[in-house]
Formats: sequence, structure tokens, C-alpha cells
Amino acid sequence: MTAAPILVVDDDPKIVTLVRTYLEREGFPVVTAGDGRAALAAVGASPPRLIVLDLMLPELDGLALMRIVRERSEIPIVILSARGSAADRVYGIHEGADDYLVKPFSPAELVVRVKAVLRRTERAPGRPTDRGIIRHGDLAIDLDRLEVRRGDQIIPLTAAEFRLLTALVQTGGRVLTRQVLLDALYGPVQGDALERTIDVHVGRLREKLGEAVDHPRYIATVRGAGYRAVDGTS
Repeated sequence: MTAAPILVVDDDPKIVTLVRTYLEREGFPVVTAGDGRAALAAVGASPPRLIVLDLMLPELDGLALMRIVRERSEIPIVILSARGSAADRVYGIHEGADDYLVKPFSPAELVVRVKAVLRRTERAPGRPTDRGIIRHGDLAIDLDRLEVRRGDQIIPLTAAEFRLLTALVQTGGRVLTRQVLLDALYGPVQGDALERTIDVHVGRLREKLGEAVDHPRYIATVRGAGYRAVDGTS
């Protein structure tokens, strides 16, 4: 079965051609869209494997498009944007991006990041795994299905949120610094990523798990250090 294509969304034809060329060299099928509405139509017609997304788009801007996509699916999204401030990158991650690369960019680095996101978000079909389920309080973290359940309820997490929760739980309560968590989420290619990004992910994860910062059931903040998992039974 042919893999779903990567959707490249940018209103600059030169960037589209450059990104497409590098991705196709690595064997990825690629489809493209020059504005937000065309991209949304493409996603609706045939969900892509991953979206490389510019933010400053005609018709429908990239952030609005990403919000719509996130309401419907967990398709991995790599933002490729000229907006490079700390606030822009944090906000992009907060809104649901799996990675963020600033223009001007290295197309070879973009390919590396796309591959890294796909490795983190996909499991090869038919590949046997025996990692099983981690129990953490009333949560069941299924490492094969990449699901988190509380009883019969599936808690919808993004790939980054799932990796963050798993990293914390698997250390048995040891404190993990923000930099260690950044490495767990993004790997060495994200060495310049902002530590503030981790706080954004933790905040969204806490919201989905339904816990309050002042009464943590799953994730505790250790001031000046980072975060650690708590037993989930309090």
C-alpha cells in the first residue's frame, strides 16, 4: 500500500518546489496547496501523512487551518514560517504543532525534522511490539496503541503530550529538567528549542488529564528544576 503523501502548504512557489524536491528525494510522495482553503480541501479529500505548514497564507491563515485540523485529527504538523520570535514558536506549539522551523531554513534540516516527527508519531504496521501498558494511578498508558485511558475513556493526547507523559512516568518520580524533556520530545535536532515549550505542553496535558496545578494527581512542578510524575492516587 502506498503511503499517504506529505502536504506542503505555502504561497511561495519557490519554497514549495524546494521542499517538494527534497522530500521526494527521500521517497516521500508530496501534494501541495498555495493557500489555506485549498489545503483544508486537500485534507478533507484525503488525509495526508504529515503537513508542512506556512503560517502567513492567503484565504485562510496557517494558525486557523491548524486549529481546524486539530479539531478533527492528530495529523502531524511541522510549521515552516518566517515568524521566528519566541512568542510565535511557543504559540505555534501551543496550538498543536509537532515541530517549528524558522525561515530562512535548511531544506536538509527540514527533511530530518519531518522524519523525526514521523518516527515519533507512527508505528510500523505489522511490527511486533511487547512494550505493553504502563499503569499510573488510574491511567493506563498503552505504548503499542499510543493511547491513554482512564477506565473506558480514551484521553485524546497529541503525540508530543503522549511522549511527555510517558517520559515522566517511566522515570518513577525522578525530577526531569525542561532540557531533558525537550530532548525526549524533539531529539538533538531541536537543540535550540525553547524550554518554555515544555511548560506549554505540560499545561495542555494537565488540562486534558483534568488536574489542577495546586493539587497535582499526575504531574508535579519542582520549582527551579522541572517536573516529576506523582502516583496519581491523591
